[in-house]
Amino acid sequence: MQPEQSSPIILAENLTKVYAAGRIQVAAVRGVSFAIQPGEFVAIVGPSGSGKSTLFYLLGGLTQATKGRVVIDGVDFATLSDGARTRLRKHRIGFVFQKFNLLPTLSAMGNIEIAYDVSGRKEPLDRVYLEQLSDLLAIQGRLIHRPSELSGGEQQRVAIARALITRPAIVLADEPTGNLDTKNSDAVLNMLLKSNRELGQTTLMITHNPEAASIASRILYMRDGEIVREERGSRCDLPLPAAGIAQLSTPLAPIVV
Repeated sequence: MQPEQSSPIILAENLTKVYAAGRIQVAAVRGVSFAIQPGEFVAIVGPSGSGKSTLFYLLGGLTQATKGRVVIDGVDFATLSDGARTRLRKHRIGFVFQKFNLLPTLSAMGNIEIAYDVSGRKEPLDRVYLEQLSDLLAIQGRLIHRPSELSGGEQQRVAIARALITRPAIVLADEPTGNLDTKNSDAVLNMLLKSNRELGQTTLMITHNPEAASIASRILYMRDGEIVREERGSRCDLPLPAAGIAQLSTPLAPIVV
């Protein structure tokens, strides 16, 4: 007898998003359905205009679906008030954006700390965890600097530290290597892979780059707002360097609505 599969941590059912452009209705996402199990690393790949970024915003609860539903760890976004939806995102999801979205008036350290402060956690920030994250991301010597004083690769690594500082169960990354050179792209992808494998986080990455997507265990291809095929990543068994973050693993934050 096969063991029972765990309930999906991310579930999309008949997900549709339609935008109005004057009198014209434009369907950016068309009836998309899939499930992601806890601990999976899934990449969604597609060209510009395929609907993948709109799908990212739907899955993160940053925009509402026209039709269908998104369920995060058993909680349907559509059943939540705006406040409850915000709390779910703060407690359960870490976001990594292509444009970094760092606050320009704060240092790198300040950007990471404020993400923890607004998450509503009652326990104080774990400074040992912050130091280890900083070491792993090679930003420990840059924490006092503002974003304008950091390279693009450094800014993205700060953004990843900001996303991981609350130990979220889910990491959603939208084109995290889109503005980076090959060296920095590899470093960012390696960090996402580490957090997925060693902290047990579920990772969903949006990308136009098939090479970046190849580290995922599962790749979903989008075209014209639909998932058109699925395959296994060719580099999903890529070994990690010996230095890891297994010692940082803690129980994931409970969902709070």
